[in-house]
Amino acid sequence: MKAQPRSSRSGVDASGGDAVKVRVRAAPVDGRANRELVETLAGFFGLPKSGVAFKGGETSKTKRVLLRGMTAAAVEAALGGA
Repeated sequence: MKAQPRSSRSGVDASGGDAVKVRVRAAPVDGRANRELVETLAGFFGLPKSGVAFKGGETSKTKRVLLRGMTAAAVEAALGGA
């Protein structure tokens, strides 16, 4: 997944090639962009914020996240409509 902070709008874009692109409006200062990224992913996948956890890359634009309670097939299906 690739994060794009300081975007004009928040959202998930699955058509970004190898990685899913997640846009957030917040700047990457004091963890604000990561918090908004968690909120954006939770809303997109219909999860509580506690259902989204970082597995790596918290300080990088390229991040790995865990979506608790979702199967790979469910994630693929949700991204197919993005």
